Amino acid sequence: MLGLCARAGKLAYGADAAEEAVRKGRASVVVMDKAAGPNTRKALKNACESHAARLFEAADVGRATGKDSRMAVAVLDAGMAARVAELFDREN
Repeated sequence: MLGLCARAGKLAYGADAAEEAVRKGRASVVVMDKAAGPNTRKALKNACESHAARLFEAADVGRATGKDSRMAVAVLDAGMAARVAELFDREN
């Protein structure tokens, strides 16, 4: 699903862009790579908690979106964000 979001241009790539999208209210779902560092984890967790966004973890987030070096993405479309959240909820 993240690949589809990427092709549709509905992702903010990278931890800084994802955090900014959440803080500005443009994203309600963030997917963080399991290999993200502690500072990235803390920043995204704090942003998501204070702005009622959902934070999920997955392996190889960058590769799934076609941007290998990215540790996080924020889904900018509400419908796509709901579907991503639903798929993550099903996995757990």
